[in-house]
Amino acid sequence: MQSMISRSALFNFQSLITVILLLICTCAYIRNFVPKLIDRNKEGLLGVFWKLARIGERLSPWVALSCMCMAVVVLFF
Repeated sequence: MQSMISRSALFNFQSLITVILLLICTCAYIRNFVPKLIDRNKEGLLGVFWKLARIGERLSPWVALSCMCMAVVVLFF
């Protein structure tokens, strides 16, 4: 029965965490190469990307560890 119901990433916790981790890594990567693209909008809806980039920069060891753990969970469980 569960396979018949399609679930989005908002309702599946594992998918939500994966999407958030990918957004953090992507924003930090883009800010590394094109800082003006991320830094010009620090408020509002686009300010979320600036905040995600800051999280990726300041907590990079923890983000990397979280990405590795999520990769293991996705691959083996």
